Amino acid sequence: MEVLKVQDLCKTYGVGEAKVDALKKVSFSLEKGEFAAVVGESGSGKSTLLNCIGALDIPTHGSITVDRQDLFAMKEEQRTIFRRRNIGFIFQSFQLVSELDVEQNIMFPLLLDYRKPDPAAIDEILELLGLADRRHHLPGQLSGGQQQRVAIGRALITKPKLILADEPTGNLDSRNSQDVIDLLMKASRKYQQTILMITHNNNLAASADRVFRVSDGVLTDLGGKANEKLS
Repeated sequence: MEVLKVQDLCKTYGVGEAKVDALKKVSFSLEKGEFAAVVGESGSGKSTLLNCIGALDIPTHGSITVDRQDLFAMKEEQRTIFRRRNIGFIFQSFQLVSELDVEQNIMFPLLLDYRKPDPAAIDEILELLGLADRRHHLPGQLSGGQQQRVAIGRALITKPKLILADEPTGNLDSRNSQDVIDLLMKASRKYQQTILMITHNNNLAASADRVFRVSDGVLTDLGGKANEKLS
């Protein structure tokens, strides 16, 4: 089942001599349960792509559908609600609420949407992430790797159609980085979760089901794990 479809996506900033084409007719799709990575140099357009897919930025041209819903055919308020319920985000900087413990941070997106958390679902995610014994710790009492696991749990708890991970290992050492990628892969398999991850690390990207490269706003599909030539 197709979860994400991007068609002829263009994003332009500025006008005249200051005009920059950040994305140039980008088209691709992801199926339910796919774990895909986007690689590219700084300034290549990969973060712009993620921001448009997450409806954090508005494309200049083209369409993005998530679960067959056209994001930019919606009114702004409708799009905000849809994003909150159907798109999960994992950021490089964790962005946890410092006053809330692990369990409360994971539940936070549900509470924002006035939904009652399912204790069994929270227990399951805490076990999956290896955080059951840290459930009442504050973010400041956790390592960077543990904080990123909490961020993954926060993205999973709403059971979104799509998870967008923006350099989720950027602030972690190599060991914790691989642990985070392994957890994302595990979540993709266990929950049939569709994940699109931006990374500058080609070795980590090679673990994904599919890899895309963005260069000067143009996206190229490098294929699956059988294609090991990411450089």
